[in-house]
Amino acid sequence: MTLTQGQVGDADTIGAMPARSSKSGRSSPDSDARKAPVQGSGKGRSGRMRTVAETSAGGLVVDTDTGRAAVIGRLDRRGRLLWSLPKGHVEDGETVEQAAVREVAEETGIDSAVVAVLGSIDYWFVAEDRRVHKTVHHFLLRAVGGELSDADVEVTEVAWVPLEDLPARLAYADERRLVQRATTMLADSA
Repeated sequence: MTLTQGQVGDADTIGAMPARSSKSGRSSPDSDARKAPVQGSGKGRSGRMRTVAETSAGGLVVDTDTGRAAVIGRLDRRGRLLWSLPKGHVEDGETVEQAAVREVAEETGIDSAVVAVLGSIDYWFVAEDRRVHKTVHHFLLRAVGGELSDADVEVTEVAWVPLEDLPARLAYADERRLVQRATTMLADSA
């Protein structure tokens, strides 16, 4: 399997993941997100919720020598371990590509390089007193170093999973579609 640096361009929107609300306000598989007001500044006379936009980035990091990908597991409100692709908020001054590489390293311990755009997942959820419009940019990344680690407090477990086993492991349908796209890209580059 050959994985080379590709052109990074605009991501396609994949679809919407099911929204889940929680006391912490974190309903998506990623932990934090950059918050930017979209409209309103809180509940007004009309009782409307404030709407905010959040942007995150991450992706599928592949070890090309073994054909495995690093994934993270987090416990949901019911105590179930849900597996997903590593991702997190985009910090001020950071590109989505830089955020993806940083978040993968923080959540898995794996250093990586962006190879290609996989797409974006776009969805809505309600948390506390606000409606959140979340966009998560995903990239195909090549592992270049580091050591698998679950040291990040937001991650319960990490694992290397063979690419062919990912669809059965990942909790979110939109991420499974991104993995299918990545598998096709990898097969085409072999």
